Amino acid sequence: MVKEAIENQNLEYKEAWHDEYLKTICAFANASGGRLEIGKNDKGKIVGVTQPQKLFEDLPNKIKNGMAIVTDIALNVSDENQYISIDVPPYPSPISYRGVYYIRSGSTTQELTGNALDEFMLRKHGKTWDGVSIPNIMEHDLEKDAFRFFRNKALESRRLSQADLNIDDIALLQNLSLFDNNYLKRAAILLFHLNPEKWIPGAYVKIGYFENGADLIYQDDLR
Repeated sequence: MVKEAIENQNLEYKEAWHDEYLKTICAFANASGGRLEIGKNDKGKIVGVTQPQKLFEDLPNKIKNGMAIVTDIALNVSDENQYISIDVPPYPSPISYRGVYYIRSGSTTQELTGNALDEFMLRKHGKTWDGVSIPNIMEHDLEKDAFRFFRNKALESRRLSQADLNIDDIALLQNLSLFDNNYLKRAAILLFHLNPEKWIPGAYVKIGYFENGADLIYQDDLR
């Protein structure tokens, strides 16, 4: 007896088809790809699917019309029961279903909103949150004391040598890859600006002390 794989980030079972499962296909495309199998219970046992031939013919158009992507769809037969497998490749560009973006988180499908959506879009376009450039900030707007502090800590930790640090501040920024063309990146503002929150809302750290794993005794903001 073949043991079926359990559901995970790249595999999901459904006993019957519902159009809401297009969200799962979208999530697979936005992550590392995956397989959706219709006609299996959540343990992976084949239970069969009703009107398999019609569903097999309808699914390509549903997927193409909803997301403009192409997937590999197969109609499988096992012990007189039929089930459909949909193999979804990972896509390098962001994929939406009806204007909404989804991603796989473990064995669940999650809608992306807010900061999570922003980070996802940046990552798909080869950027990270701290690598986004910020116009209107020049090198002379950065804090000289912050550069001195950075140099001291870099020497103490032996991450950089004295020779690496015996350069002017602009050259140091360039060597740390903190320019995006002619603009400074967010990382440069976080490291060397006196008031990064002026340009990056929420640029601070909250630390809380909890008792019994739940009761917040006090918290500090590090700005």
